[in-house]
Formats: sequence, structure tokens, C-alpha cells
Amino acid sequence: MMTSAKNWFYPAVYLVFVAVSLPVNGLLAQTPMATNWPNFRGPTFNGTSDTATPPTEWAENQNLKWKIELPGAGNNSSPIVWGDQVIILDAIPSPSASPAESETKQAPKNRGSRRGRGRGRNRAPQTPTKFVTICFDRQSGKKKWEQVAVESTPHQGTHSDHSFASASPITDGKRIYSHFGSRGLYCYDMDGSLQWKRDDFGQMMTRSGFGEGSSPFLYEDVLIVPWDHEGQSWVMAIDASTGETKWKQERDEPSNWVTPVVLQRQGKEIVVTGGENFARGYDLATGKEIWRSSGFTSRPISSPVVHQDLVLLASSRQGFYLSALDLNGQGNLNDSGGIKWSTDSAAPDVPSMMVSHGRVYHMKGSTNILYCLNAETGDELYSKRLPGIRGVYASIVAADGKVIVVGRDGSAVVLRDSDRFQVLAENQLDDAIDATPALAGKQMFLRGKKHLYCLENGS
Repeated sequence: MMTSAKNWFYPAVYLVFVAVSLPVNGLLAQTPMATNWPNFRGPTFNGTSDTATPPTEWAENQNLKWKIELPGAGNNSSPIVWGDQVIILDAIPSPSASPAESETKQAPKNRGSRRGRGRGRNRAPQTPTKFVTICFDRQSGKKKWEQVAVESTPHQGTHSDHSFASASPITDGKRIYSHFGSRGLYCYDMDGSLQWKRDDFGQMMTRSGFGEGSSPFLYEDVLIVPWDHEGQSWVMAIDASTGETKWKQERDEPSNWVTPVVLQRQGKEIVVTGGENFARGYDLATGKEIWRSSGFTSRPISSPVVHQDLVLLASSRQGFYLSALDLNGQGNLNDSGGIKWSTDSAAPDVPSMMVSHGRVYHMKGSTNILYCLNAETGDELYSKRLPGIRGVYASIVAADGKVIVVGRDGSAVVLRDSDRFQVLAENQLDDAIDATPALAGKQMFLRGKKHLYCLENGS
């Protein structure tokens, strides 16, 4: 069911920032940030690139520049690209564990968790895991360097679809930030030398032992670290150059896996976070809450996207909810008319939405049904079941007039970025893929369960 407040139109161009100002919706500046893919969902944080020209068709023997086998399990962590470097996170189980040591044990119950959650339905491992950052040469796929952040035995299990390295790395071309949740946050220079680390966050207890996965967000020289779980939740701002805490705001939120964004409006920076109880906007300078909005369903995962002065958030566990919130708002947006439109007919679960040229694309849950909406009004332009795809975890991406949806079994559909549904190509790789693609130049990088692919036009 669609509800709409007013069909307001905001002519001001909305700016999303990370290390430099980057206008979204077709106005991306031609900067080093724009020509790389420095973080989860790319330089615009909407899943788009205005400079990339990835291939339309690919296969194991078509437009494949290189393919390398990966050592561990980080199949949810998306690759990033800067210059000649491709960077991933990985979790590598100990190869020397005996059969007895390899047995798992039930994770302890978190008896203080809200509503009986966090009961460790998934088992915690008995053996150590190496948490690593790996840098590959972009042209050859050869390993340039590898750094082990820590080797430890996880205190809690993770979902069978996930790994213990599910967050995505971040870079601004000066430093690389690798977040391993309860194992800490690590800052390296571009050659892999450790600059600082934070391993004092404590242990996260996620709902039903589903595991950790939210990525931090880098804005200029500030890292925003989310920490929503079954204990005391919080969001923290950290000085990206030193690792020191700037502020920490406690939150009344159970487990969710939403990656925050930082948005600038009229000279004011707003940290936007998702949540089961509320989506919230915080003042980046102080951590003070500016606005909040409720209505979301259980355990949100899909991260926010931006269209002009609207930020869109969604969840789809035990019901669907997708809303477009007014970033000009204050206080409770549900009471003040700050919800510009919403729908409870369909919303994404694991894959995040994508906004391009005034259209928002999203999957229904994690299925193969794609929705395309008018981002300003929420009106449906089309909804279609994608051919050849069963389910989707990877977030939708777009570049060069093409929308790319990658399925969990390595299948992919390329569509025209348009108000009308038009399939340009159907593709298939041999690996299972849950991570979001990275688009840079003529190349697309896909992180599979076992392999890292570089696909390139003309290869």
C-alpha cells in the first residue's frame, strides 16, 4: 500500500561526502574518488558510478581479465578499488586444527538480551581464525601484500550464509580501514603498514548468533562505526587519522546490519543510521540526535540511499516497509510530516537499494523480483521477476546506462537504466556470489565464495 504526504519537489542538489564533495544523481564530480570504487556501494554510496563502463556480457571465457582463488571466507565483504589496488577482507580458519579442535560448541546464551534474542542459535567455532586485509594488483590479480590484523577464536557463531569477515573495507587513497567488528578496527597506509588500531569495542552479541557485518562509513576525516546488537548498542565517531573517539552515542536498538551514511545539507553534516526501532539522523559534529522515524520491521539490513533531500530506508523481515524521509526534518518525522512517501507492499532485505536518474531500484526481500520506483513520489514504474536468477544478496549497482543485478548462484542480469524494463544480457559465472560488485574504469570486480573476478570490456 502506497501512502504519500505531498508531492514536494526539492530543486537543490543533494551532496554526499566521503573525502571530497560528491554530488549524486548524475552530477558526480570528476575526482579521484569518482574514478575509483573506495567503499561499499561506491563513490556516491547509492551503488552508482558516473565514470565506469563495465562489460554488459561476461562468462568464464568472456570478458574475463583474471580470476584468482581466495584463501578464506569473506564472501559477503565487497571489494574496493583505488588506483592499481584491489582490496578485500578475509577470515581464514586455522589450517592446523585437529578434528577434535574443529568441533563446534554452542554459543552461550545472552540472558540479558532484549526479547530473548541473541541466543546463539548458530554455533561458535573452537579454532582460531586469521582476520586479514589483502591487496591485489588491479591489472594482473597478483597479491601485492597481506596483513593479519589479529588471530583469534570468535566468541559467537555466524549465519551459514555469512563469514566472520562480512564488513567491507574503506579507503580515501591515503589510508585503508578494515573493520572486523569484535576483533577491532585497523588502519593501514596504502602499502599495508599499520597506522593505528582499536580493539577495545568489546564483544558484539548478535541476534540468534547471525554474526556481524555492518561496515563503517568514512566522511572527510571521521569514521562512523555502528554497533547495534543484543547488548548496549551505540554509534561512534572516530578520528580517522588517529583512531581517537570524537563522540559516542548510545542507542536503544537490537541487532541490525545497516551501514550508515553521512550526508551534507546546507552546511550541516548528518549521520543517517537505520534501525528496527527508528531510523535516526545525528549531528556529525556532536552526536546529538536531530530526527527519528519509526515503522521498520525486524532486523534491517538494507542500507540507506539518497535522492535530493530524501533519504530512503527499508526493511523486510516479518513485513515490508520502505520510506522516503525528509532530511530537512526535526524531531519525530512520523508526527511532523517528514515521511514524504512510504510503502508496505515490497521492500529489500539483504541487498541495498540503488538510486539512479530519479529512479530507485530494489529487490523484493532477497528474491529475484525487481522493483523500479519514482524516487520522488514512490510511484511504481515496473516490477518484474528477473530471468535466470533465484535469489539476491548483492546490492544493485549501475553505470554507463546499465543496471546490474547479481544472483547468489553467480547468475546476473544487466538491464537498461530506464523507466521501462529491458534486459540487455543474462550472464553466468561458476562461483556463488553474495558480495556487492565494484565498478571502476572498464572493469567490474566480483567477490565470490571461492574466487575474486576481474571482468573487463574487451578482455
